[in-house]
Amino acid sequence: MQKWEITFVDDHGETIAEQFDYAQEPTMEQAAQLIREKLVPLSKELDLNDLEGRTDDPTVKSLKTQNSIEISSIKPVS
Repeated sequence: MQKWEITFVDDHGETIAEQFDYAQEPTMEQAAQLIREKLVPLSKELDLNDLEGRTDDPTVKSLKTQNSIEISSIKPVS
């Protein structure tokens, strides 16, 4: 597994960089799922059916609209 640094702006407007293990470069949706799992673990249980199939990247959208978290970059850790 390779380490990836995902940088995002949290609900307080602070830029945070977290490292995650992932086999290949995560997509924005996969990165959003990793962040949600770490920062908002209860929302992992939520059903996103209202967004799935109707919008691209439902986790990215829900993080932004419900938690004010926006991913700004994904890069490998050397």
